[in-house]
Amino acid sequence: MHADAPPPDSREPREHRRTRRWPLAVAALVVIALAAQGIWSRHSAHAALEQDAQHASVLSVQVVSPQRSQHALDLVLPGNVQAFLDTPIYARTNGYLRKWYVDIGAHVKAGQLLAEIDAPEVDDQLRAARADLANAEANYALAKTTADRWTQMLQNRSVSKQETDEKVGDMLAKKATLDAARFNVSRLTQLQSYQRVTSPFDGIVTARNVDVGALIDAGSSGGPQKELFHVAQADRLRVYANVPQAYAQQIRPGAHAYLTLNETQGARYPGVIARSAGAVDPQQRTMLVEVDVNNADGTLLPGAYAQVHFALDGAATPLTLPGNAFLFRPHGVMVATVDANDRVKLVKVTLGTDFGTRVAVADGLGAQARVIVNPQDSIVDGTPVRIVEPNAKKAAPAGSESEGS
Repeated sequence: MHADAPPPDSREPREHRRTRRWPLAVAALVVIALAAQGIWSRHSAHAALEQDAQHASVLSVQVVSPQRSQHALDLVLPGNVQAFLDTPIYARTNGYLRKWYVDIGAHVKAGQLLAEIDAPEVDDQLRAARADLANAEANYALAKTTADRWTQMLQNRSVSKQETDEKVGDMLAKKATLDAARFNVSRLTQLQSYQRVTSPFDGIVTARNVDVGALIDAGSSGGPQKELFHVAQADRLRVYANVPQAYAQQIRPGAHAYLTLNETQGARYPGVIARSAGAVDPQQRTMLVEVDVNNADGTLLPGAYAQVHFALDGAATPLTLPGNAFLFRPHGVMVATVDANDRVKLVKVTLGTDFGTRVAVADGLGAQARVIVNPQDSIVDGTPVRIVEPNAKKAAPAGSESEGS
């Protein structure tokens, strides 16, 4: 063989060598593409993480607007039900109870006999007074006859003027004694009539505190009087309620109201505002109002507790917020509002009447304010917030959980 002969590989065609380089180039491209994809994925994940962190740093809140009722506001207040007429009955004469005729729960008429008192000393005093009256009448009759006779004789100058004046004066004295005896008889007659204890009006006997043989003291001996009976007229009732000062100006006599009872759910008992005290109690800052209710069927009981409903004008009602919108700070009650730049602004407010689920705002808040519900105790002015809908805020945790899984 010759020394300058070319190697066998050098004789391979160039096309064959180029064909062997393509797999290497493709592999290199794949490696570069995978590396680029990894770098891009990491960059995208980092950007998404930064966006999520920035999004999470902004506080998500729900807001509500103050509401004013467009309809009549139902002001509900506790009421004290009382009988239209209610009185204790005492004795006006001393003695012993002879008999009683009615017991508790009895319906009585005006003038009906309730009990009788045995007072023999009053009867004896009346007999003595009548005897004194008869004696006074006889003395007066004699004195009058004598005075008339002496007056006639004076005309004939049969007697002196002095003697005639004496007889006439004696007659006038006897007349005064007769009048005193008559008045004494009348007094004792009235006192004797008090032995019959009667009802002053139509009503129901709600108490009987004596029995047969009990000593009755009218208080003339210095001892305490004892109530014999208690009578109440319950076919018409007075219901008293204390209206807060904020609504006192809206209560007008003649306006309608109604009662509800816890034991009769769904039942309404209509009434009419009869009168008011016309002044605010300086201790309670309320005004006493009386509502008259017809109770002819006897459904309502005197002394019961009821809820009085007053219908107030909706235009005059204050703005209200839910109870979970308030912040109680050392310097007063505040609400967290959201301004036009979606930042927190704390506003001091004055509370009004508590209606249960909502509380009236008497001052410090406008109708267009956006108030944060359930604000954090640590929330401060200027905090950036993001307003979310209630459904969106509830759905957010569920979405996060599904992504994590």
